[in-house]
Amino acid sequence: MKRREFLSSVAAPLAMMPLASRLSAQAAQTAPAASRPVRLKQSVMSTVWGNSTPMFEDKCKVLSRIGFKGIDLPTAAQIPIMQQYGLAPTMMTGTGTTMQNGFIRKEMHDMIEAECHKGIDSLASLGCPILIGFAGERRGMSYEEAADNTVAIFNRVKAHAEQKKVTLSIEITNAKVVADQRVDQTFSHVAWGFDVCKRVNSPYVRIVYDIYHVQIADGDVVRGLRDNTDKICHYHVAGVPGRNEIDETQELNYRFIAQAIVDTGYTGFIAHEYRPSAGKDPIQDLEKAFAILNV
Repeated sequence: MKRREFLSSVAAPLAMMPLASRLSAQAAQTAPAASRPVRLKQSVMSTVWGNSTPMFEDKCKVLSRIGFKGIDLPTAAQIPIMQQYGLAPTMMTGTGTTMQNGFIRKEMHDMIEAECHKGIDSLASLGCPILIGFAGERRGMSYEEAADNTVAIFNRVKAHAEQKKVTLSIEITNAKVVADQRVDQTFSHVAWGFDVCKRVNSPYVRIVYDIYHVQIADGDVVRGLRDNTDKICHYHVAGVPGRNEIDETQELNYRFIAQAIVDTGYTGFIAHEYRPSAGKDPIQDLEKAFAILNV
């Protein structure tokens, strides 16, 4: 039997399995998919699995086999399972903020400060480096007032973050795409968040540079990250315009972007937050996405 015929005969039955069964089968493989040294640590958000519902441990096995090093927004109970497969908790919540009511709400600052202290303590004990929160909806508030209020609450919390070495972060999210359901978000242009961080002036207050949102809101993705790498603690990636895979079906050249991030000396994580297109195999998508960013 020719080599190509043999490989096809092996791959065909696996492709016909239900996703959960394929996850278990592929997780049993020990050889890593990564074919070159890893210079950019990659993690994932839960969106990369689409509508599939495999066991969490099977997901960890597959991620470890491919070469991923972390998972964004795990629960505390999931962390011991992740650690068995060399996966770190890369970012978690616990600031008392929501997409609707965030750091800009001065009347909530006492509660937010208390929740941030608890969140920072919790993440420090769990070994997670980044606590993420949200600026929130403006609902008529000016961008200037919103920035002043955000700086004020960060100044109240930053000393504790510095002491515990947990970075407090906010994530840009575009207010342009109605389907993203975030049309009134305050942090809808990356310059707003960079200005907040500059004013707070702490290495433990930074932004999550979500490249999907940056491209839609502002463009100039690489110049923005090169000029402000000291204010970025984490990256998210997804294809534009569809928020799908980061491959050639979307407009951004993610391999070039990944190289630019490496060139800045960045040592944190870059997390995949794309949504698999209909009919796509989530595992094959993960392998391809990992290879694209593994510059």
